[in-house]
Amino acid sequence: MENLAAILDRNADRRPDKVVLTDARGSLTNADLLARVNALAEGLVDLGVRRGDRVALLMSNRIEFIEALFAITRVGAAFLPLNTRLAPAEWTYILGHSQARAVIADGDLVGRLDPLLGELPDLSAAVSIDGVQPGWSSYDELLAAHAGAQVEVVDVAGSELQRLMYTSGTTSYPKGVRISHANVIWKNLGLMIEFGLTFEDVTAVPGPLYHVGALDMGGLATLHAGGSLVLLPRFDTAELVRVIEQHRATTVWLAPAMVNALLQHERTATADLTSLRVIMSGGEKMPEARLKQMLDLLPGVWFADAYGLTETVSSDTFMPREAMRRKLGSVGKPLSHQRVRIGDAEGRDVPCGTVGEVLLRGPKVFSGYWGDPQVNEGVFVDGWFRTGDLGRLDEDGFLYIEDRKKDMIVSGGENIASPEVERALYEHPDIVEAAVIAHPDERWGEVPHAFVVLRAGATLSTEEIQEFCRTRLARFKVPKYLTIVPELPRTASGKVVKRRLRDAPTVQED
Repeated sequence: MENLAAILDRNADRRPDKVVLTDARGSLTNADLLARVNALAEGLVDLGVRRGDRVALLMSNRIEFIEALFAITRVGAAFLPLNTRLAPAEWTYILGHSQARAVIADGDLVGRLDPLLGELPDLSAAVSIDGVQPGWSSYDELLAAHAGAQVEVVDVAGSELQRLMYTSGTTSYPKGVRISHANVIWKNLGLMIEFGLTFEDVTAVPGPLYHVGALDMGGLATLHAGGSLVLLPRFDTAELVRVIEQHRATTVWLAPAMVNALLQHERTATADLTSLRVIMSGGEKMPEARLKQMLDLLPGVWFADAYGLTETVSSDTFMPREAMRRKLGSVGKPLSHQRVRIGDAEGRDVPCGTVGEVLLRGPKVFSGYWGDPQVNEGVFVDGWFRTGDLGRLDEDGFLYIEDRKKDMIVSGGENIASPEVERALYEHPDIVEAAVIAHPDERWGEVPHAFVVLRAGATLSTEEIQEFCRTRLARFKVPKYLTIVPELPRTASGKVVKRRLRDAPTVQED
């Protein structure tokens, strides 16, 4: 299996002058990108990065993210994208758990990250992109010092780690998903087959590159096909419309919350979006009313609603173009070389139309979680990945997702594990018990809602809880709603009955 980074050499050989990357500050051709990746790769080696090491990226959407990704991959190391919205304590856990060797960060995030470095004995190099920071290497100086370098692409086995992505699951701490070169390449090839991606495609990227939605549903596959990316620093509806018009974007990935924002924006109805041929979506269940609105607004566009997970590099099923209206509410059929079936509690097939667990198998399915042998127990059954999601297949083989993973909240396309929020709440001295559920939200789809039992005589407001949690959790994980209860409903065995919490009428709102 060839190293993923080799796609840059091919693209630069075929079309050296083609503009392939654009962000708010400028553009790069294929030749420019390859030259800068080579320089950065040699610079990282000089900093001590070796094959098999993990190198973290903490940055917003910008050209340097793609450069660093390929430079790390080129030398046989694995890149580790960090969610910029996490709290410093969460970064510390991920960097420590992954035993990251180096980190590359935006200058405006260095101040938040720098105090943590002393707690991370495995971290031996830190690179700042904007300006010079004491104790940090300068990204620009690293490239300048190694300009003209020619770094051979390290030959790798398909099973070798290309990426380590931490995702919220059903545990108190995020889990490191092991993604190999073969996983990513098979995913790219599947998308190229599904959507006919070529060097003429232009993909707009409004979602964060640290997420599989933006990075993998179109992003890397477009580059693999020789196409171009236009990176938005953050999601902004008006800016997305402008980018599609100016750059004649042909594809884009949008989380359901982004689709809703696009539908509501005043510019959308009059904008020239005729260059778009495919909109990929996913991350949470799309309301059927929104699907109908999108299909009516852009009748010539293939709206490919999808199902996928970080563990499978996203893109497990897509809605075929010809079935968009006929199978409204489905997430479609499997990507090429991917298999989907529905199993019972023991993983055995269930009858057509019966709701059961969604099981996945194929060359883009991950091999397991990083450093957590206990977590890996029970993840696979007879070679099939147990997603924990509930779904059904109809008589035509179309997948319908009925419910998500237990205790998972999906807010604006981001996964929030309820135990993760509960762990933070339990650190408060006045909280005796805590349980967190998903609360419907018009803008974000869902937000965390905390139910807490307080110590006798204690009082806490929603604002006090939120302020406490902000030092331990990313802002989007902080409970928006709070209900104080005398006790949590439990089964005879002591398990919290969250179903009853979802029916609770009393809410203290921020």
